[in-house]
Amino acid sequence: MKIGVIGYGLRIRGVINNELKKLDPDVQISGLVDINPAKHVQVQQDGSEHVRIFETPEAMLEEIDLDGIMIGTRCSLHTPMALKVLSSGLPLFLEKPVATNMKDVQRLKNGYEASANRKVVVSFPLRVTSIVQLAKEIIDSGKIGSVEHVQAINNVPYGNVYFQSWYRDEEETGGLFLQKATHDFDYINYVLGTKPESVATMASKQIFKGTKPSGLKCIECEENRTCPESTAFRTDSLKEEWAHCCFAKDTGNEDSSSALIRYESGLHVSYSQNFFARNKAAARGARFLGYKGTLEFDFYTGVVKVYMHHSPRVETYEFTGDKGHFGGDSELARCFLGLMDGSMERSVSPLEDGLISALLCLKAQQSSITGTFQEIAWD
Repeated sequence: MKIGVIGYGLRIRGVINNELKKLDPDVQISGLVDINPAKHVQVQQDGSEHVRIFETPEAMLEEIDLDGIMIGTRCSLHTPMALKVLSSGLPLFLEKPVATNMKDVQRLKNGYEASANRKVVVSFPLRVTSIVQLAKEIIDSGKIGSVEHVQAINNVPYGNVYFQSWYRDEEETGGLFLQKATHDFDYINYVLGTKPESVATMASKQIFKGTKPSGLKCIECEENRTCPESTAFRTDSLKEEWAHCCFAKDTGNEDSSSALIRYESGLHVSYSQNFFARNKAAARGARFLGYKGTLEFDFYTGVVKVYMHHSPRVETYEFTGDKGHFGGDSELARCFLGLMDGSMERSVSPLEDGLISALLCLKAQQSSITGTFQEIAWD
């Protein structure tokens, strides 16, 4: 399999090297478009010694035969790069969010519908995890009755990345509904099998704000040996040389937000995300409530429970293993390989669903700014 890559970012690099190549060791990156020369070296060091470097996606598509394209650029370029690829008809792996503003999400919808290319895998790994697949199987069986209420939560233990790295730039990312909630909104939509109708949200910035100078790096701050957010106390991948102060004037991003979403059937979902929870306070999952019972799960614990409402019975399912995005990354990679070799006809994470999730997130953002309910409808 010969893959063309547009933007060799950390996420797409991980999917290729940790998932695709494990499933098919013969996968190779044949073409790369990336404005950063360091990525040209990195891709060769990762095993693609014969990769060809191109200045534009158009040149890559014209000069070499490819089996598929993967887009791993910064978020604001996802739509324009996808529009360049869709007309080729090649299978496409597209990072989320698929768009970062209303203009782009409409452009992408129009371009997708005009292209007739349905071989698109959006990077929504949560929907294809074993946990969500089991939850959907149980709910679809009618065991807990029709779902009439959902309570979902995402307490992010690594929230510092959204205030100290490039993610702090809301112009680039589109905000934290698009960066985090887009995953949760997608798996909820997938499990429910129905579409959102309207949304009302509220966002707060209570922790990661302050009066430190704009542009201040963590390593330059006089408090970098006492501040609990300092890189001096962390073992994650946030490098000292580019980590910014999260208590500066230019930090960006809310640090908690909540949404109420009404669906076509009349049921509503409550969702809340938080970016200053840490360690064992981490939680990500949902409760799906029907008249007959309640199903709940948490990705961090790997436990699914079904509480029956009219009998003293609780069913517990426990998943083991520690794979990327709780096992979802490998399923997305398997699907992308299948679309490229022809063994699969349909994407497990199609662009139609990526567009709905992005639209919902953008409307959620508008709601938090205006204090109004927003209809989930295309302009």
